[in-house]
Amino acid sequence: MTTKRDYYDVLGVGAQASEEDIRKAFRQKAMEYHPDRNKASDASERFKEVNEAYQVLSDPERRKQYDRFGHAGVRNGAGQGAGGFEGFDIFGGFGDIFDAFFGSGTASRTPPRQGDDVRAAVNVTFEEAAFGIEREVDVSRTEQCPTCNGSRAEPGTQPETCGNCNGSGRVRRMQRSMFGQFVTEAACNVCGGEGRRITTPCSECKGAGHKRARHRLQVSVPAGVYDGALLELRGQGHAGMFGGPPGSLIVGVHVQPHGWFKRRENSADVLLDLNVTFPHAALGAEIEVPTLDGMDNIKVPAGTQSGEVLRMKGRGIPHLGREGRRGDQLVTVRVATPDKLSKEQKKLLEELQRSFDKKN
Repeated sequence: MTTKRDYYDVLGVGAQASEEDIRKAFRQKAMEYHPDRNKASDASERFKEVNEAYQVLSDPERRKQYDRFGHAGVRNGAGQGAGGFEGFDIFGGFGDIFDAFFGSGTASRTPPRQGDDVRAAVNVTFEEAAFGIEREVDVSRTEQCPTCNGSRAEPGTQPETCGNCNGSGRVRRMQRSMFGQFVTEAACNVCGGEGRRITTPCSECKGAGHKRARHRLQVSVPAGVYDGALLELRGQGHAGMFGGPPGSLIVGVHVQPHGWFKRRENSADVLLDLNVTFPHAALGAEIEVPTLDGMDNIKVPAGTQSGEVLRMKGRGIPHLGREGRRGDQLVTVRVATPDKLSKEQKKLLEELQRSFDKKN
């Protein structure tokens, strides 16, 4: 019969070692002898020995028995532990064992969870996008049940502490493998990690804590918004869970194309094409053009070439989020060539051409 080594020697610590010293030593030895990392023939036995030593020395009561009576003091205690175990897996794999060693092991109830976002869309005209407008959208979302106020329990009753996890929301799970016994923690499978159970569910929401409802909400489309922009209304989405806040309402904006205005990408500048006759381009003229504010005049200088851009300052779209500031209207001159001429027009153009020829 093989004599067992002293547990303190196995972990390489003294008898006065603190709990933290023992934990650190265990982590180091477990990493050293883990069979997935160490291919030596005795690695599995060493790994099992390290785990056995840690199981005893990390438990204050079992360590006390070991210090007084040696191995005989803990021989019958192997595998025993406090209540709350869900069972064990005889054939647990190395992955589960390694997670048990180096996982967080933190016991906590299910944390608050923010509700999901709700999405909607609005269509606006070019002018409405430029100057802003109020729009209504229909929204279907989950909301806190008005009867139980989200508690999920029938009014007048109270949730009970979960007896499976004693209100912690977590349960310990023991796994047994060829290398020893290991303890992990997971969310309680009875209460879902809440730490409490609803024995009398709310008759209104059937214990869900929330209900689906439809609303018509007012959405402010800001001046200067562009096509494809997303507007967020916080707190107007689906209800949160476990005390978490509601999500947001995300509204996508679609700007309808305009008959003659275009936007220069997502800037505040408005683009407009202006067709002018050759005489106007050559001699210069003052021409009435549309703007976002109505009709206005623009001066076409003499000798303007086709494709030249004329700027009308401050006649564009308001800058998004910058009140009082607007972009410009950029007018591209297009010299139009007539496809039909009267006899008189043709004669005049021929005379004009002859005068050009004489110059050359």
